[in-house]
Amino acid sequence: MSDFDYDLFVIGAGSGGVRAARTAAATGARVAVAEDRYLGGTCVNVGCVPKKLYSYAAHFHDAFEDASGFGWQLPQPPRFDWPTLRDNKIREIKRLNDIYGRLLENAGVRLIHGRARVVDAHCIEVDGERYRAAKILVAVGGWPWVPEFPGREHTVTSNEVFDLERFPERFLVLGGGYIAVEFASIFNGLGCETHLVYRGELFLRGFDREVREFTREQMAAKGVNLHFETNVERIDKVAGGLQVSLTNGETLEVDAVLAATGRRPNLTGLGLDVLDVALNPDGTLKVNERFETSVPSILAIGDVTGGPELTPVALAEAMHLVRQHFDDAPSTAMDYRNIATAVFCHPNIGTVGLSEEQAREQCEAIRVYRTDFRPMKHTLSGSAERCLMKLVVDDASDVVVGAHMVGEEAGELIQGIAIAVKAGLTKADFDATIGIHPTGAEEFVTMRTPSRT
Repeated sequence: MSDFDYDLFVIGAGSGGVRAARTAAATGARVAVAEDRYLGGTCVNVGCVPKKLYSYAAHFHDAFEDASGFGWQLPQPPRFDWPTLRDNKIREIKRLNDIYGRLLENAGVRLIHGRARVVDAHCIEVDGERYRAAKILVAVGGWPWVPEFPGREHTVTSNEVFDLERFPERFLVLGGGYIAVEFASIFNGLGCETHLVYRGELFLRGFDREVREFTREQMAAKGVNLHFETNVERIDKVAGGLQVSLTNGETLEVDAVLAATGRRPNLTGLGLDVLDVALNPDGTLKVNERFETSVPSILAIGDVTGGPELTPVALAEAMHLVRQHFDDAPSTAMDYRNIATAVFCHPNIGTVGLSEEQAREQCEAIRVYRTDFRPMKHTLSGSAERCLMKLVVDDASDVVVGAHMVGEEAGELIQGIAIAVKAGLTKADFDATIGIHPTGAEEFVTMRTPSRT
């Protein structure tokens, strides 16, 4: 590798790229990272971190209302100040950016600011300067995509929505994925009149059907206006804000429109098309178990490869890649089964393993255990919010192949359940586990009678 400037040149300083750079450097590899935007990537800057902070902020709306049943008398109505949340978030993100910079510096990784372009299988150019590397890692993630329609220029994406100059009293989200559902809940909780418009008959395609239906009911009960089986036809700027015309003939006037209509790999200008690097049908980079593209010296991980668009997945891929390419220790292929995830809508969704629909396709016979109930907290708060918990069991082996929850802190709870599902524990193992009382979580180990087979 002495013919190269670096053993590994990483394009993109997001979660996966930074983790790969640091762990590769720890093996003694010479590593550089090029980044043209911000350290930490989507997750830290315009994704998971600010979204969760805003979700926390939105939950206070319910908390203030719930408090009165427990004897707390608060000034009514509480006043929300958008600039305070926005500017405090900006300071926190800046702190995290600095941490990422120090992590790279302390690991001995060179950080190069600028948009990298791949010249050939071993050469990268950044701002006119060229570098040669034994291996090039593409970890540039995705970028918001907005469909073509008249007035699309009046929309914002998840890149801009956290930093709106003015708080929108009337807010519309276009889309039906987890980003759309989360932001509809967040801005509804912050006090907006909120609309969600989705062309399909129900949002969160790919999730368990019962979870989707339960979430629809809970979000509607909290005041989110749901418009299914319709789309945005056009957006016009009017004196009062934005006039949104829907394909079903309905017209809505709002102050802001978030286009949460999907993300595509951020490959523009990267030069991979010149090398004819193979793509998947969806435009993402095609890689093998060693994260090699069709050009073996060019590697790729994270959202750009078309796998689960989750930060922990990119981190795990980074560590697998380093073990496979820079470490003498044997490394197995990445296991993508039973990856837990959460949707931070209100109430939260937590899920791991197979949906009921997937289980019916993959298993000869299944048992479904489910319960929905009003949490103990709300017996005094007066809230009508309910919680759903569900286990999907392979009848032949008794293995729990799926666990799902809609309710407060679902993500926190499902993280623990995910260990059991990943380990292949059986329903008998769940039944033998003594619950913690009184908690909602104990329902996962006390459901004894199948709801359906």
